[in-house]
Amino acid sequence: MRLNLKSVEERVRPLGGRESYDREFIFDLMAAYGRSKGNITRLRNGSLNVADDPETEVAQKNVVYFKPTSGDLYATIDELRTSPTVVRFATRFVIVTDYVDLLAVDTKTNETLAIPIAEIDEHFTFFLPWAGMEKAQYVAEAHADVKAAERMAKLFDELLAINPDLNATETSRHALNVFFTRLLFCYFAEDTGVFKDGQFTSAVEAYTQLDGSDVDQFLNDLFLALDTEDKAQKPSYLADFGYVNGRLFAADQRHTVPKFNKKSRDALIELGKLRWEEINPDIFGSMFQAVVAPGQRSDLGQHYTSVPNILKTIDPLFMDELKEQFNKHFNSIPKLKELRRRISEIKIFDPACGSGNFLVIAYKELRKLEHAILERIGELSGSGTQQELLGSWINIENFYGIEIDPFATEVAILSMWIAKHQMNVEFREKFGIELSLIPLKEAGQVHQGNATRVDWNSICANNGTDEIYLISNPPYLGSKRQTAEQKADFPHVFGSRTYSKNLDYIALWFVKGADYISGTKAQLSFVTTNSVSQGEHVGLMFPMIFEMGLEVGYAYTSFKWENNAKGGAGVTVAVINLRNIVPSPKYLYTDDMRIEVKNINGYLADGNDISVSKRTRPLAGLPKMEFGNMPLDGGNLIMSPDEREALISEHPSATAYTRRLTGSTELIKGVERWCLWIGDSEVEGALEFASIKERVAQVEEFRLSSKDAGTRKKAGRPYSFREQKEPRNIAILVPNHSSERREYIPIDVVGRGVVATNALNVVYDPELWLFGLLTSKIHMAWMRAVGGKLKKDYRYSNSIVYNNFPVPPLSDPTKERLTEAAYRVLDVREYHSEKTLAELYDPEKMPGDLREAHQELDDLVDRIYKKSGFELDEDRLSYLFRLYEEMTAKEEAK
Repeated sequence: MRLNLKSVEERVRPLGGRESYDREFIFDLMAAYGRSKGNITRLRNGSLNVADDPETEVAQKNVVYFKPTSGDLYATIDELRTSPTVVRFATRFVIVTDYVDLLAVDTKTNETLAIPIAEIDEHFTFFLPWAGMEKAQYVAEAHADVKAAERMAKLFDELLAINPDLNATETSRHALNVFFTRLLFCYFAEDTGVFKDGQFTSAVEAYTQLDGSDVDQFLNDLFLALDTEDKAQKPSYLADFGYVNGRLFAADQRHTVPKFNKKSRDALIELGKLRWEEINPDIFGSMFQAVVAPGQRSDLGQHYTSVPNILKTIDPLFMDELKEQFNKHFNSIPKLKELRRRISEIKIFDPACGSGNFLVIAYKELRKLEHAILERIGELSGSGTQQELLGSWINIENFYGIEIDPFATEVAILSMWIAKHQMNVEFREKFGIELSLIPLKEAGQVHQGNATRVDWNSICANNGTDEIYLISNPPYLGSKRQTAEQKADFPHVFGSRTYSKNLDYIALWFVKGADYISGTKAQLSFVTTNSVSQGEHVGLMFPMIFEMGLEVGYAYTSFKWENNAKGGAGVTVAVINLRNIVPSPKYLYTDDMRIEVKNINGYLADGNDISVSKRTRPLAGLPKMEFGNMPLDGGNLIMSPDEREALISEHPSATAYTRRLTGSTELIKGVERWCLWIGDSEVEGALEFASIKERVAQVEEFRLSSKDAGTRKKAGRPYSFREQKEPRNIAILVPNHSSERREYIPIDVVGRGVVATNALNVVYDPELWLFGLLTSKIHMAWMRAVGGKLKKDYRYSNSIVYNNFPVPPLSDPTKERLTEAAYRVLDVREYHSEKTLAELYDPEKMPGDLREAHQELDDLVDRIYKKSGFELDEDRLSYLFRLYEEMTAKEEAK
């Protein structure tokens, strides 16, 4: 059951404030979020329960691990959240309770909830992923990151004011970038046990003047000491700082430290008072990147991809299968050791890595699995001090990246080191063995460069047999938003192959990624704008990829990309996996559902690999749809309500020459506009009115001054729109563009006397059953798949969407039922005539009776296609593509 936010809140409310709680609480809680009754029944009777102690505990794969306890809740959940069972079954939420208090952790975001259990209704948003709603911001997790980035930005600004030349050249900017990455490392190190507690900040405070005049010299000396292995060669006051190694403080990275004053010294010390152990390298790197780009400050972290969205790439790509292997060999020490060896050899490659958050999460997930394997080996062998526990086999040298921005490259490397230390801390907590971060033994494999021009094999060599996974969120820019330099990247990727100039910029990563993995064991999974799998773009990109012998192994259909950062990003994206053709299952993911399918085409639908192109007439024999009337008038034939009122107040009989005018905006938002509408036989009478005559003369002048010969030709009829079409009785109006938020395009039916502009697609004088067909959910699914987008708006095209829309033969009785259902929708709209179509079709404000009328219409139309109907849009699309193929094949055979 799919629920909205309000309905979830209402369903959880009765769970709060109870006098007592028992094991039934977890079942009631899951039901409140729309988990099916059958699912909960099977969980209650034990057939789905994978808990270690199913008599008292409740666990379901990918969903929850619930454990009542009379002991310490915090100790219990710390042990449970990384236990082999939780890792093995990838449970999303871990919950422990003594039925007085409740403690929960979201294992994908690390967000925690600690409340009296009776207050569960006040915190219902925590478990929203059960209802298919990822939370847009995880404030508890991101707070320290945002605060640190904002304070770091203030220090940056102050230093730039003192040292204006620091941002003047590439060399000086690089020096400044390196300086700030070193600061970040020092702050993190002193709060996490890499250095002594507070060691860096205390040293700055103790060994520098209050006016800041010698801070630069002190930091220069400190950075040199951190790169000096022999303790005897360091100044005595810096001798306790360990040898870091790695490239961060290396001699070839030695740069002049900025000059400081009192204000910047104070800012340096204040930064050290934050709790840097709370910093998450997967998010902070992105926000820290914005520190050195003041234009991005208002949206610190705007381009950070949230952990749940990153997991949409790596879980189906490799983590799910690795966990299945862990589950399969749970009781075999040799097989578990073999699995550990395998994951230690996996290579992860992000060819647009930014500040490294994809690499960081992949690294952490693999380390968590390794820890679970080691813990299980210990349980099976009865020993916790085996040879395996001497260290981790997962090496950050197996994590590769390409990033065009030099500073982001440095931050990515630093983020990997921080992630390694955090996982070493978890290792120590689980096994009691210290794994020191420094001296750094691994430099990392993140390289600075333009990924479209770099040979990917020179970064991460693909020998064809290595287990390599490409994961990324490459940049996406439509053809009209690409810079000249970005357009120049295309020949480097395509070489002698032909390509369209209308390709999105991200197509370069898909094509280059396809070249890289073709004929090998490697696979890729990219987060991408969903527009690459819609409209014209499908035919421009996917045929080339499929011709390489590749297929889409899985895909997440369109979902909102929201992140943990301040302000959050909100674009609609998809996740697309490419792999060499193999007999393995293929899956489509929509919300929290996984559907096994036969094939995934470029539209991310279950269907053969086809692309829908423009056609001049409807495939299904539907009535003709065409553009509305183009004014081509320089604005002179169009009037505001006040201008029309002034005209008819002066000349009441001029009313006959005016019509209500509607385009997309007017139709959807209820904006009132008017126009002059003068037939050939009415010209003489209309021009008797001076104000009309003046407007017509201005139209003539506008058209004659045009450089377009066709426009100049129309100057001979300046009293008329370029076309002059209107219905005898009714017209169906379909906006060219409509917000992606809406479940339905606001299609309308108007009578004679309303002039439709070319911002609308129009069917003149149809039967009303066509309105019912077009406003149905199955037609909306087709439109979203093949229509494409303009920015964030759906783009409706008569030649692509309408003319290709497959419709089975409709009998007269079927048309009558469609007509009745269409009238019902229109009648309900009339009940709410005070509302605009924008208000009626706002998904959060849509009246219940209108939604019900649409549901009845949707059910009717679904059954026209398939007697049993459809549950999901994915099912609708799969059927539509099969029908489309059948109909086009018959057409070609004629």
